Amino acid sequence: MRSVFIFLLMIASTSQTWSQEHRRARDYGIHIGVLPTGDNNAITDVSGVKVGHTTIIHGNHTRTGVTAILPHEGNIFQQKVPAAVYVGNGFGKLAGSTQVQELGNLETPVILTNTLSVGTAMNAVVDWILQQAGNEDVQSVNAVVGETNDGYLNDIRDRQVTEKHVTAAITQAKGGAVAEGNVGAGTGTMCFGFKGGIGTSSRQLPESLGGYSVGVLVQTNFGGVLQIGGVPVGEELQQFYLSQHLQDHADGSCMIVVATDAPVDARNLERIAKRAIMGLAKTGGIASNGSGDYVIAFSSHPGVRVPHTSASKTQTVTLLRNDEMSPLFMATIEATEEAIINSLFMAETMEGKEQHKAQSLPLDKVIQILRKHNAINP
Repeated sequence: MRSVFIFLLMIASTSQTWSQEHRRARDYGIHIGVLPTGDNNAITDVSGVKVGHTTIIHGNHTRTGVTAILPHEGNIFQQKVPAAVYVGNGFGKLAGSTQVQELGNLETPVILTNTLSVGTAMNAVVDWILQQAGNEDVQSVNAVVGETNDGYLNDIRDRQVTEKHVTAAITQAKGGAVAEGNVGAGTGTMCFGFKGGIGTSSRQLPESLGGYSVGVLVQTNFGGVLQIGGVPVGEELQQFYLSQHLQDHADGSCMIVVATDAPVDARNLERIAKRAIMGLAKTGGIASNGSGDYVIAFSSHPGVRVPHTSASKTQTVTLLRNDEMSPLFMATIEATEEAIINSLFMAETMEGKEQHKAQSLPLDKVIQILRKHNAINP
């Protein structure tokens, strides 16, 4: 009964906080990069990828949540996907990263949450994997969990995230449009001194380059000097790191998840992951001393999956050559940049712990600045 009450309270609080509908950057005519997006302009445009959120808002102090990214619709442990991790700045707690780096594959959903809930999320992922049909004999699970610190708006020491919240995010994951802004793991985050959150974007390569998709999802909680499409928005708003208004607001973190359906292995996925940091840099992020900036990249292509068990001692796969990687690099940079901007455009003003208030990006002023710089497409 108590869990039902909390759930209803979460819904009520959410409706009060999100009083105004926000639109994504592209809906305002802001086109970042030159490659076309997928149908949803989301990480779910990569075949098989699903995303789920659990948003936890109640009282005047809890502003947190969980976001789950599933690489494909089957048994992820039995059909692992090639994966890689790249660390832009390592002030963070990316659980499970060393095994991904060592073996080059991912065997669980990727979970994003707050800093002090990583352990809870790991337990939930392990339980979920062990309960999947076909995993009855599994005795080792490498749960991959990333985090950012939402302690400005959220009473993070209260540790409101439970294993049920994590499991709900996994089981409710779906394809199609992805909720952004103040949802899931982005509920209580900040970005460039404004309200941050979850953002996503995708790019579609032309058939002449393979027709592959690249999708990115971000949890933004970092600082610097905001740029949108190369326009110095943060500077013109007079709100940026080392300005008189934001002397101490560069620290934070950014979790970046990159998915592709291109047939690539862990080595080239690491090269892709490195380019995501370039996308972060294009938004003005500086990977400050106290920022945990991590990229997890994986391929959902069925032909490169790694079976947990096999009667054969060898595995034959067909991979893209190095010379074919540059379009994927460009797609990753563009999608990461736009995903970060979408997290800002979709986030709404939120008040939380100790009456701290995070203002949303002032979109009316931002659009005026972009128009002045001819950065809005008709």
